[in-house]
This record gives sequence, structure tokens and C-alpha cells, in this order.
Amino acid sequence: GAWPRLAMEASELWVGFVGAGRMAGGLVRGLLQAGKVPASNILASAPSDKNLDGWRELGCRTTHCNLEVVHRSTLVFLATKPHILPGVLEEIRPAVGSHHIVVSLVAGVTIQTLQRLLPPWTKVLRIMPNLPCVVQAGAMVFSRGSNAGDDEAALLKSLLSSCGLCEEVPESYIDIHTGLSGSGVAYVYLFAEALAEGAVKMGMPGALASRIAAQTLLGAAKMLLETGEHPAKLRGDVCTPGGTTIYALHQLEKGALRATVMNAVEAATNRACDMAKD
Repeated sequence: GAWPRLAMEASELWVGFVGAGRMAGGLVRGLLQAGKVPASNILASAPSDKNLDGWRELGCRTTHCNLEVVHRSTLVFLATKPHILPGVLEEIRPAVGSHHIVVSLVAGVTIQTLQRLLPPWTKVLRIMPNLPCVVQAGAMVFSRGSNAGDDEAALLKSLLSSCGLCEEVPESYIDIHTGLSGSGVAYVYLFAEALAEGAVKMGMPGALASRIAAQTLLGAAKMLLETGEHPAKLRGDVCTPGGTTIYALHQLEKGALRATVMNAVEAATNRACDMAKD
């Protein structure tokens, strides 16, 4: 092929997206905002123009032809719906060469399945992002297939770090990540909504309460990440004897907040495992 085997220079890296939905769009915004890859080096395909219009506005090239994406890219992200993926892999298989790196964002499709449906030499990695990748504060995990080496893992990690936290994990953790982080953002939105509604009940205007609730979550998360402390330690630091916080925490314990959240993570993880079996 004309492209270098592993272009570590972003300007030489040609990136393709097969599928152009919300998660792919989030990743591409992260790459562009971090200046990792020029928009002119990115090509996305989708059946209709509905999703592609946004990509064109970003300066990316678009097509309706999945094969064109593979022909013109070194790094190919698969971002289709799970039930469409087998047909897409069958279509692109003849065009996949040993210089390609294929990265799947598709939920519930294992590396084993990807490797079975692609040529035997294909360098395959599997990644599970979450929605805050759209604002470069995502939490992503990835696993590599048997032909993907340290170079490919390093390239993917350096690119995706622009979209948030990015960790390499055993593939068995991917379903857990879905329950913890993929679905987990929704648990946090629910909590933020409840926090703000509590303040509204006590007489604060809703818009102000929502902004303060969001900033409270952001600040708490930032302290966790930057101090590296155990959450229980930081929580203890906020609780003065006989103060407001311990009264509030007593109510949360009565409502079994911790057990409920643990059950939520378990339910979402189990559902992700079930979807992988379908």
C-alpha cells in the first residue's frame, strides 16, 4: 500500500470510520480538538447522509461506500450497530491488508468473532468508549487481538487519550466497563437530577440548582482523580461530627444508595454479557 505501515506522525495517519453515529462522532471530535489527526485525513461512511452532514461540517471526507474507507485508511474504526457488523465485515474483508489496524467500537462483538470474520493476519483491537468522549472527558478501555502488538496499542492509546481516560484491559473487563461507565453516565445524570430537585424543593431556582449540582459532581470527580484517595477517605473529610453531611448520609444509607448502585452496575454488566451471546 501507499501508506506507511504504522504512521506515528498524525499528519500521515489516514483514519477511517465505518459507521458515523454518535459515539464515532464523539471520538472524531476528540481527535480533531486535540489536533491529533487533520480532518482531511479522516473518511467516514454511512448508508444515509443524516449522520454524515455533521462530519462534513467538521471538515472530514464522507462516502456511502464502506470499501472506500478501508482502501483509503490505515486505521479503521468499526462503529456500526451490532446486528449490521457481520455483513459489513464480509463486505470489507477482501480489502483488509496486513498494514491495516482495525478497531471495533461495536458493543457485544468479541475479538474472537472479529478475528474469525476478518483475514487471519488482521490486527484487531476492541474498544469500549462512553458518551463523555464527546466533550473529551470519556472513559475508555481497549483490548488487543492476537496480531495487534505494542505499537498498535500505543498508537491507539496516544490517539484516544485526547478523548479522556484510556486504559488497556483484559477483554473480560469490557462488559464490566459497559455496566460501570458506558451505562454509568446515566446513573450519574439521575443522581444529578435528584440533587438539583432537592435544592428546588428547598427553594432554589431549577437552572441554578442544576448548574451547581453538575459542578459539584465535576469537582468531586476531579478530586478523586487528582488526589488518588479512596472515596471513603474523601467522604470522611467532609463529615464533621454532628454536622450537616452526616445527617444527609444517614438518609442515603437508609435508602440503600450503595447497594442499589452496585445492583445497577451488576444488572447492566449482565445485560452486556447477554447481548454478546445473542
